[in-house]
Amino acid sequence: MLRGVNVGGNTLKMDWLRNACEELGLRDVQTYVQSGNLVFTSRLGAAKLAQTLKATVDAQTRLPVTVVVRSATELAKVVAGNPFLKQGAVDIAKLHVTFLGKAVKPAKAALERLDALAGSRDEYRIASGEIYLHCPVNYGETKLSNTAIEKVLGVGATTRNWKTVTTLLGMAEQ
Repeated sequence: MLRGVNVGGNTLKMDWLRNACEELGLRDVQTYVQSGNLVFTSRLGAAKLAQTLKATVDAQTRLPVTVVVRSATELAKVVAGNPFLKQGAVDIAKLHVTFLGKAVKPAKAALERLDALAGSRDEYRIASGEIYLHCPVNYGETKLSNTAIEKVLGVGATTRNWKTVTTLLGMAEQ
């Protein structure tokens, strides 16, 4: 998953991205929508993939991008582990996942800053390498934005809505 692609003038054609990935030796390359969602097969580890993809994409875009890699197994655990789905009648259109570039265990001060950003309206749950978000009004109005989370935790991240997360899992499982 690439952050900051095809927003704010940071243009990247998905055809180019698929071809570039294939040239890197990735197989079964697919993209989903125009925001840098990739599904592929590779024998490389996540850290090496993220580093290689970042270098390739950064050479093509106006601004550097954050690259976050998750395996199909990891993505399945993210989907199965969403704590907000266990709460009952939650509108899945209001669920998001922020994928962190690396697992973190936030200090108390960072958690307090996240709590302040969430306020009384939005909710979040941290699960090592992801942050589950429930934004009952809408994500566009939350103070728990991707940029805010990156700043508080000091780690690169990218956020996806629940539909995208489950779609990517479906693509990865095929």
